[in-house]
Formats: sequence, structure tokens, C-alpha cells
Amino acid sequence: MLAHFWVAFAAFLGALVLGEWQMYIRSPLRAWIGAPELYYRAVTAHGSAMGYVFPTLVAMGFGYAIVELALKQPLAGRRWAWTGFFLVVLGTVTAMVPVSLGLATVLYTFYPPLVGNAFYYIGLVLVVAGSWIWVALMSFNLRLWRRENPGATVPLPMFANLAGAYLWAWTSLGAAIEILFLILPVALGFKASIDAGLARVFFSWTLHAIVYFWLMPAYIAYYTLVPRAIGGRLYSDKMARISFVLFLVFSMPIGVHHLFQDPQVGAGMKFLHAVFTGMVSVPTLLTIFTITASVEIAGRLRGGTGVVGWVKRLPWKNPMMLAIAFSFVLLGFGGAGGLINMSYQLDFAVHNTQWITGHFHLIFGGAIVIMYFALAYDLWPHLTGRPLAASRLMRIQLWLWFTGMIVLTFPWHLTGILGMPRRMAYFDYAHPALAPQALPVILSVCGGLVLVVSGFLFILILLRGHRGAQVAPPAFRFSLPVHAAGVLPPALNGFRLWLALMVGLSLVNYGYPIAQLMMLEQTSVPAVPVGAP
Repeated sequence: MLAHFWVAFAAFLGALVLGEWQMYIRSPLRAWIGAPELYYRAVTAHGSAMGYVFPTLVAMGFGYAIVELALKQPLAGRRWAWTGFFLVVLGTVTAMVPVSLGLATVLYTFYPPLVGNAFYYIGLVLVVAGSWIWVALMSFNLRLWRRENPGATVPLPMFANLAGAYLWAWTSLGAAIEILFLILPVALGFKASIDAGLARVFFSWTLHAIVYFWLMPAYIAYYTLVPRAIGGRLYSDKMARISFVLFLVFSMPIGVHHLFQDPQVGAGMKFLHAVFTGMVSVPTLLTIFTITASVEIAGRLRGGTGVVGWVKRLPWKNPMMLAIAFSFVLLGFGGAGGLINMSYQLDFAVHNTQWITGHFHLIFGGAIVIMYFALAYDLWPHLTGRPLAASRLMRIQLWLWFTGMIVLTFPWHLTGILGMPRRMAYFDYAHPALAPQALPVILSVCGGLVLVVSGFLFILILLRGHRGAQVAPPAFRFSLPVHAAGVLPPALNGFRLWLALMVGLSLVNYGYPIAQLMMLEQTSVPAVPVGAP
């Protein structure tokens, strides 16, 4: 588990520094970059590490911890777990070498008909293959537990963990198909053309649902760590389970909203995906209600009274309390921006502008990553046997991350409204039309610098924890609900119904556009090799 977390945080730190360098390069604080291709190498490395490696390893490490802490049984298949880990590490190195050499500057979304070096795609396939071993082990360990506990209620942390694993197995299939059947044949020299439109549809299968895979560890922390850590109770075990299964169902059939400006998908399918995108707000709103109620319970148990008097009684010096508050604020701003992106009409105004970058970073870099910090702080004493005594430093680190993320992303939203394209290496801020964007860009660079400081402080806190005195930590506990769950209906204690709905809705929402594109003739275009003379 520590191996998964440490490699994840190493990838995170490297990608964080690259992200700040990119913002500095495209800002008015320096002259235009002489070799803009270096900028796009950094964007590819930053996105690939943050999007594929970092959250995947966090989910895997956290999942293995949940098996032992929630099911109270040793992890079965430990050798397979190490195999999956080494596949992820090998895949990361295999992918990053051609990126660093300028042979795979295709960004983390691949952007066909651009085609990079084959080893970049092979590396990503290895990362996904390693994660699929984790999915299999999660299912296998639950089966062993059920065999020893027939008819028992699956603990909420494991139930949520399985929802995330199954979601990832299904959503990663889209990018895997795109790489194996459309991109790799071209990258290996077997074909000279590629169906870019079909490739983008397959990637949209993964593109948005992967965000909910990233969210799963954060949401598990919301429900199973936060109430206990702040001295309260979980408001409703059943509502938590409903939220996770709704994510499982509605996260998949929505990705075409990323293709609103693409001509190869018809308006009818785009409308259908827009409707289902709106449905994803339901489990999010359920979560906001349930966790806010759980936090209120903690405040009232500490003597809070009145409509808002309980807020003052909350343990604001507790890092977990700060993390959940900051995460919800960032999730609120990011979700509000997402309502613009999901609208077929409003998306025209912000598509491919810095608005999208701001929205994306508020959700992932803000709401999600700040909970990754919190769950690491919570788990670390139990993984190392050494206490994390730097509570004040933790609070400073979380405040820096929250402040830096606000200063980073709010100017991006503004420049997006002003029309600034994202993923551009440089701008002429002396031009009268671009001059108003100079100050917001400088502010975003400052926000990124604060995030880098916060990231290094996070690593420092964990390293200091390894140097602490060896102690026997108390038994690890997950949050307890206000009322015992009792006998749950089978639908909230298993996944057959929800997996059937997930697969069925995905096939309905993607089957027609994929089949239509596959039947059309002459849809391929010449591939454009990256790094070729």
C-alpha cells in the first residue's frame, strides 16, 4: 500500500512542477518560448501522469487498505497485487521515455490523427492492465469474504470500493479499444491512416467517466472517514450506497458532451448525452446533503445549537474538517462550471478555452486531490506505525492548496470567457485584444506557485512521519451510521442490477454512433507522425 501511495505522490509532484512551468512559459513574465514543442511535451507528461498514473495508484493502494481494514482479512492475491503495481510502474516509464524525447507529443487525450511513438501507447496499456488486476483482486477478495460471511451486509467502504473498481474496468475499455485497434496499428507501421472521428468517440467513452473513477477515493473518504474523524456519525448508510450505485450507472453514457463541436456525432445523440450528464448531478447532490448532515451531527454532538450555531462547534483545527470544507467549496465552483459545459448551446461559448481548464482543475486538482491529501493523513499512521504529529503543518498545507487552486482557476475562467484558447504555447500580450488577459494569466502563475509549495509541504509531512517513534496505533475505524443499516435489499448489497444498467445504458448511448461510423466508408484520414522529420 505504501509502495502504491509513494509512487503516486512522486508522479503527482513531478506533474505539479511541470504544470507550473507551463503556466510560466505562456505568461507575459518571460519572452516567447523558442521551442514551443517543449511546452507540448510538458503538457503530455503532466496530463498523462496526473490523469492515468497518480489517481490509479491512489485508488489501488486505498482499495487494498480497505480490504484489510473494512473486511478485516488479509489481502488475498498479494503476488498478483505486486504484479499489477509493477505493471503500472513499468508502463509509466515506458510511456514517459518517448514523451521526454519528443516522440509522443499527443497530450493525454491522444488527438488523432496525430500518432506518437508506439511505446507511449504500449506504456498506457500496461498501466491499464495493472489496474485491471486490482479490479479482479477487489472482486475476488469480496467473494472470499462473502463465503466466510454468508448473507452479511457488505461494509460500506468495500461496497463503495467495488463500485469504483467496476466503473474503472468498464470506462477504461473505451481508451483501450481506441489504442489497441485504431492507434497502435498506425504507430507500429501497419497502417498509414486512421479514423479520427471514431477514435474520438471511443475516447469519449473514457474521457468523462474517468473523472468519476478519480472521484471515488474522495467520495469514499467523504462517507467513511470524515464523520468519524470529526467526532460525528454518518447520516445515512443507505443513501451512501444509493449515491455510489448511481455514479456507477450514470457516469458512463455521458461522454459525447465532450464532442458537442465534433461533426461526426449527430445532434440527437449529443442531446441524449447532455440529458444523462445532468443526471450525474443527482448522486452529487445526495452526497452534499448526506455529508453536510453528517457534519451537522458532529457539530451538535459537540454542543452546537440553533440553525447555524453548530458550525462554530466544528473541529476546525482538524485537518479532515478543513479538507472536507475546502473540497465542497471547490466542488461547488467546479460543478457550476460543468453546468455550462454540459449545455449544448452554452458550450459553444467556452469550448476549448481556458474556461475548460479552470473547470477541470477545480474538480480534479481541487475537490479530489485535497481529499487524497486528507485520506493519506488519516491512513499514514496505520500504514507506517508512526504518528503524524504535524497537525499545524497539515492545516497550512491544506490552506495553501485551497488558496492556490482558487487563484489558479478563477483567472482561467475569466480568460476563457475573453476567448483565450487552452493548450497554446505562447500569446502576444502586446496585442490590444490580448492585453486584458495578461494580468489574469500572471495571477494564475502565482496560484500555481502556491500549489507547488503546498505539494512539497505535503511530501515533507509524510516523510517526517516516517521518522517518528514507532507506536501501536489504535484499531482503525470507519465511520458509523446514525442508525444501523440492518437488512439491506439485495440491490444495495450487490452489483448485478447496477452493472446491467451500466452496460445497457452505455451500449444504448454509444452503440448507434459507433456502429454508424464503422459502417461509413472513407472516414479515415492520413496519420500525422509526431517527431518525424
